[in-house]
Order: sequence, then structure tokens, then C-alpha cells
Amino acid sequence: MKSKDRLIIALDVDAEDKAVAIAEALKNDVTFFKIGFELFSSCGPRVVERIRAMGCDVFLDLKFHDIPNTVAKAAAAVTRLGVYMFNVHASGGHEMMKRAAEAAKAEAGRLGMERPKVLGVTVLTSMDENGLKKTGVSANMKTQVLRLASLAKKAGLDGVVASPIEAKQIRKKLGRDFLIVTPGARPLWAAANDQKRVATPKEAIKNGADLIVVGRPVTGAKDPAGAAREILKEIAQ
Repeated sequence: MKSKDRLIIALDVDAEDKAVAIAEALKNDVTFFKIGFELFSSCGPRVVERIRAMGCDVFLDLKFHDIPNTVAKAAAAVTRLGVYMFNVHASGGHEMMKRAAEAAKAEAGRLGMERPKVLGVTVLTSMDENGLKKTGVSANMKTQVLRLASLAKKAGLDGVVASPIEAKQIRKKLGRDFLIVTPGARPLWAAANDQKRVATPKEAIKNGADLIVVGRPVTGAKDPAGAAREILKEIAQ
């Protein structure tokens, strides 16, 4: 996998034209962009279509978490958008994840298109051990992340979203073919912001991550393309 294919830039903005402008400025260096709650809620499916029309891939980061039937219908709907991958909360359970994967596969087959990859979100990178315990989970962070990652694999998902800190354990336990996407990748020159479990892009890849997600260190930089190229150099090492 080329370095540029391993970096996902988060378009965490609230305006369609701003998101497209960022993608335009970066598309020669990066071709993979994440669209999350803020942008999708502000602009809807059209922004996905515009980013894809530029020849770029989209990770639709909406973290579905509902009853299995509702999530299955949502999975079919985002499959029709042609996204490269989307995610669901692994804490929604085996049946919910299984139905999401099945719905995506069935809808892609019906339309004769490539099936999107489906990921399970383990524990948000903004949470630490104390925050996890406050939710009522008695297990430590690594145990809980591995438990949810294993459940996601059993449910037929392609991989998980987890912090760089747990990537090594996930890779060791669940194998080479299980996709690991890590937010919380922060270059040494960037602030951690609201992320708690972080590592540098180089460390994340070394720990077993396939893809890393970076937002503000690139999109908030004076020279976004230059910042992206610095991260790509780290990945290439």
C-alpha cells in the first residue's frame, strides 16, 4: 500500500464548499477523505458525491448505533452513495453489526457495484481509562477494545476503528487481513486537542494500523498540502 493511500484527511468543517476546497488543495497528495457528523449533517449526501466526483475515496464516519433493522437500512442507504467504507459502533452488538455487513453486501450486489468496507468503532480515542469506567465498563481499555474488535470480526466486519495504542494487540490477535483504522494520530509538531490515546503517524503504522485519520494538524495548518506531505514522509519511514 502506498503512503498516500494510508492517510485519510478528516473534513471536519460545516460547509460544503469549504470541504471541497480542502479536498481540491490536497487531492494531488492525498486521495482519501473522511466525512463525519458535522459535514454530513450540514450538507447531506451531496458533499459525498462531490468528493467522489473528484476521483477521491470517502470514509463516511457516522458511527451507526441503533436497533439492527434501522442500522441495516442505513447501511444500504450509504452503500448507494458509493462510499469506500463506513462505520458502526461495535457496542451495538453482534446482530447489529452482522445485519449492517449483510445489508451493505446485498445492496452492492443488487446495484452491481463494489461493496463498501464496514468497520466497528471500538472505544473513542477521546476516552481514557477513567472515562471508560464512568460508562460502567469494568474492564481496562485494552481488554475492552480487544473484546469489541473480536466481536466485530465474528460479525463479519472488515475491521475496526481503534486508537494507535491498541493497534498492536488487535493486529496480533486478529490477523493481517483485519483492517485497522486509527484516529488519534498526531505528528510531534501538532497538538493533541481533545484526543487522549494518541501516537505519531509513524508509531501508529509501526503498531499495525493500515490507515490513519488526521484532521486539524493538516486542515488547520497554514500550508495544508505541506503538512500532509510531512505526515506522508513519516508514514513512508
